[in-house]
Amino acid sequence: MSIPKFLQYLQYEKNYSFNTIESYRSDLEEFGKFYFSETAEEDFSDAQKIHLRSYLMGLSQSSLSERSINRKITSLKTYYKFLLKTGEIEVSPASGIKTIKHYNAPQIPFSEEELSNLLVNEELFPDDFTGSRDRLMMEMFYQTGIRRSELIGLKVIDVDFYEKQLKVNGKRNKERIIPLSENLLEQIRKYIEIRDVEFAGNAPSLFLTKKGKPFYDKLVYNLVNSYLGQVSTKKKKSPHVLRHSFATHLLNRGAELNAVKELLGHSSLSATQVYTHGSIGQLKKVFNQAHPRERKN
Repeated sequence: MSIPKFLQYLQYEKNYSFNTIESYRSDLEEFGKFYFSETAEEDFSDAQKIHLRSYLMGLSQSSLSERSINRKITSLKTYYKFLLKTGEIEVSPASGIKTIKHYNAPQIPFSEEELSNLLVNEELFPDDFTGSRDRLMMEMFYQTGIRRSELIGLKVIDVDFYEKQLKVNGKRNKERIIPLSENLLEQIRKYIEIRDVEFAGNAPSLFLTKKGKPFYDKLVYNLVNSYLGQVSTKKKKSPHVLRHSFATHLLNRGAELNAVKELLGHSSLSATQVYTHGSIGQLKKVFNQAHPRERKN
């Protein structure tokens, strides 16, 4: 079976992240189990369109979200496209199969007041290792707009105190530079001092667990969710919503869309425009206050 070669292709030629590759692996293994139950064959490189349609029909009748089903469709289409490219098949059984039309529910960013109230709360962030680390984590998300995987991957050497900037390794190993405020730089200095006393070592990762190990996805998500729950009852409380808040607040305060695009590490403006809906209310307010035809007699 060509799955190992396919996963190597994703890693070395497409530069996909570890988590993305694992998602592809999981999706293909799941389809493989279905194919075996239908045909008693383990190698599904010879699967026909009828097998894929039957599999997807079952998924559509499950409790899976449209987003999850679309991801599995993409995994299969990408896999069979790879087999076409390598000459292992002549016709892709996934050709003509389309993803489900999906409408994203708008994410509501946190207000400036909510985040300000959280970040000045000294009871939540005491002056010990955990408190300084967690406050820095929250500030880093909100002041830089970085992704969860990018924060986890930060190294101490990525912080340039002299140039007041941060080097971030984004999607597909694309590097970008983000400016840092004096306030955030001071918090980084303070945290590193406490961290070095706590562990007396030279761990390369900036953010460490209580055991001195690098941060990991679930821990970061749970911490962010817990802290945001202290100041808001919004349903979505994740690192991505902090990224969304970062972009929305910049746009509300007059930042250019292209500048926000560069800070977020997007490859196109269309990806950044997703965040503009959060500032529509502010735009309406400015319009109502400034446009001559909106002035009341």
